[in-house]
Amino acid sequence: MKALAISGSPRKQGNTELLLNRCCETLSAQGVEAETVSLAGLSIKGCTGCGWCRENNVLDCVIKDDFQLLFQKMLEVDILVTGSPVYFGSATPEIMALLDRAGFVARSQNLFSRKVGGPVAVARRAGENFTYAQLLYWFTINDMIVPGSTYWNVGKAKAKGEILEDQEALSTIDRFAENLAWVAKQLKK
Repeated sequence: MKALAISGSPRKQGNTELLLNRCCETLSAQGVEAETVSLAGLSIKGCTGCGWCRENNVLDCVIKDDFQLLFQKMLEVDILVTGSPVYFGSATPEIMALLDRAGFVARSQNLFSRKVGGPVAVARRAGENFTYAQLLYWFTINDMIVPGSTYWNVGKAKAKGEILEDQEALSTIDRFAENLAWVAKQLKK
């Protein structure tokens, strides 16, 4: 069983990536092969809605950038987690560009249907609930299964590494990861 956590932060090893790493550590402890990928330094442009992927019935996009590598990884896993910091009250353009294109390309064949996953959001002060919901919509429109936790998968942090001091966020992510693994294993039976 495989899991992929994607950090939509433009910063390497920022708080979002650290929280996703924690999620992957917990998944690994549950016997799931887990990997965190950062969008920092990658180039993924937004979807233009041109319909090329659907017209040609292909799992590709006419825009040539780093999308295809990540899209293939997304298709190969059983568990998918996405995370974003909150800069201006919403998810980053980086994560939304990836999710919009992945959703559009995969939708004609429902390729994410019944995969397990969910979102994570990290904010300095506010906006994490909206960002969490914004990312959550992507999972539900793609017919995915999103387990809960002891709270929403959000954390509070500003300075690099500060998320590791948010004990409630850490315990919430641990339980979320345990639930991800449990649901994915139930589906494999």
